[in-house]
Amino acid sequence: MMLWIVFALMTAAAIFAVLWPLSRGDRPRGEASEAVVYRDQLAEVDRDASLGLINPPEAAAARVEISRRLLAAADIHRKPPAASTVRSRRAAALVALIGLPLVALGIYYPLGSPGLPDFPLAQRSRAADGAQSLESLVAQVEQHLANNPTDGRGWSVLAPVLARLGRLDDAVRAFRNSITYNGESSERRADLGEVLVAAAGGVVTAEAKSEFGRAIALNADEVKASYYLGLAAEQDGRATEAAGIWRAMLAKAPADAPWRSLVQAALVRVGGSPAPALSEETMAAAKGMSDTDRSAMIRTMVDRLATRLKQNGEDVEGWLRLVRAYMVLGDSDKARDASSDARRAVASDPERLRQLNEGLKNLGLDG
Repeated sequence: MMLWIVFALMTAAAIFAVLWPLSRGDRPRGEASEAVVYRDQLAEVDRDASLGLINPPEAAAARVEISRRLLAAADIHRKPPAASTVRSRRAAALVALIGLPLVALGIYYPLGSPGLPDFPLAQRSRAADGAQSLESLVAQVEQHLANNPTDGRGWSVLAPVLARLGRLDDAVRAFRNSITYNGESSERRADLGEVLVAAAGGVVTAEAKSEFGRAIALNADEVKASYYLGLAAEQDGRATEAAGIWRAMLAKAPADAPWRSLVQAALVRVGGSPAPALSEETMAAAKGMSDTDRSAMIRTMVDRLATRLKQNGEDVEGWLRLVRAYMVLGDSDKARDASSDARRAVASDPERLRQLNEGLKNLGLDG
């Protein structure tokens, strides 16, 4: 409705702009000024005659001529406008009143969309961007790289997108080109190894293992390469070696490392113990303990953790450590009970619940 009100006001303004000059007609051009001039001339003639500057017959003749001109000027300004002028004005007014709205509506209806809501420019730009599918954008980048095959930045952008789309063979080629034209780095070698593993259905092939080895040679702390080298050892039946690689990763990892739960789950899978980190004093004391005493100490620590989580159940990492500890100790029932308690404790927080479920899934507790 507001749109039509705006259109009506705009049309009225346009019509007014046309009719205003037409309504004023022909203005008298200099009527007042001509009359003043002729009257002044009559007064001047009378003054000259009274002073004897001109004789009476000449003064009478001058008065007659000036009066004739004054009457002629008055007749011209009183004359009505010509019929053709009146008809032109009426035609122009008719066009303004009827023609302008009709022409405007005739143009708007086939081209406009009065029923659509407001669509600001910023939203139009976003809609245009979103309308272009990911596959279309990838095709454009591929075409660009076909014409510019040495564009290393283009290959580095394209490679992970191809991997995400499941085009693994193309992703391998893109990662290789990225290394060729951007130079070696531990991240690029590790990424290439990872996509080789994905292309092999999760098996760390000899080629992939070679890439991970190159990544470690460039950066001994390359997380992705270290994890997959541990996975390669596990797949080759060398569980102890895999556990050693993953323990070393956890020992150097920050507490909030996003991959910590994945590595801990892998460590549990090969029979390792990702028990909560102990202080240096505790570790020193544990070295001199018997296996029975050491196990009792670990159970005491687990019980303390369980007690703390009952008081503060929002610690997702704490719940995951507790579940892992029960699994390592062989208490599968307690592990499942702890996972249920954890879900109830964080049920009101969707983000914590998501993190918890992902961690439990990595531990093999999907239910």
